[in-house]
Amino acid sequence: EEYIWTKPMFKEFYERLKRDDDHNKMNVCAEICNEGDDAKGRYMNSYPQLIQEIEEALNAKPEVTSPRVSFSGFPANMGEQGLEMTLAALGEIQDIVCNESDDGITLLGEVTFGSVDVAKAAIEQYDGMDMGMGDQLRMISIN
Repeated sequence: EEYIWTKPMFKEFYERLKRDDDHNKMNVCAEICNEGDDAKGRYMNSYPQLIQEIEEALNAKPEVTSPRVSFSGFPANMGEQGLEMTLAALGEIQDIVCNESDDGITLLGEVTFGSVDVAKAAIEQYDGMDMGMGDQLRMISIN
């Protein structure tokens, strides 16, 4: 279920399976997400194309069409000012809204860059990066 909320291209793919009412493929998809390599081993002979499509959907990056980006996962000890300086190294920032997560470990919020190109660069550089706390940074374009 997490992938439905965190991976827009996967959500689109899974919604297509639901519309097609293909419960077998939906079940294989769920098992691939939950059991990874074990499930791939079970289904690779029967569903090689589906497994490839699942992996592509899980790894696909949505098109960036807006300078607005939501983020989460930067270390809270950076503070808003440190985060702003880090992101400004990529280009102009028009606005940033930053809060600590409920556990006080990470920062989350939104940033509006000066252009779509700067937003793309930020997402390419930081989305999925491990900041050493076990969780990956998330940067997603907001349309």
